[in-house]
Amino acid sequence: MTLVDTVKQDLATAMKAREKDRVAALRLVLSELQKAAKEGNDDEVAVLRRERKRRLESAEAFRGGGRPDLAEGEEAEANLIQGYLPAELSDDELRTIVRSAIAEAGGESPKDMGKVMKAAMPAVAGRADGKRVSKLVQEELRG
Repeated sequence: MTLVDTVKQDLATAMKAREKDRVAALRLVLSELQKAAKEGNDDEVAVLRRERKRRLESAEAFRGGGRPDLAEGEEAEANLIQGYLPAELSDDELRTIVRSAIAEAGGESPKDMGKVMKAAMPAVAGRADGKRVSKLVQEELRG
């Protein structure tokens, strides 16, 4: 079963249960997944990460603007989206991947950051944020 099928099934369940907020969030997620598929982007995890990030940024903006009620709604949607994402890599697992990428790319100094990132990101396969990977690569290259 694809991720789109799972979201459709969850949407139908939420509609039957009359969960308005959940229905709205799932419709939006489904729409974004279908739009990405139509455009030829089959990376569903990237779409979900992008949408989750948007919700968290919106929540932060709402909190900064004195609207905690709207921020809570955005955070709830981000949490719902998080449920469809694969589990994050632990720090140890990520460090192992980064060290392997450094060896594979022949990284010796921070100048080799690009080569190492190019080798590391496919191995991470969406299970860790790029910023987190980048930070760890920098630490490892500095020694």
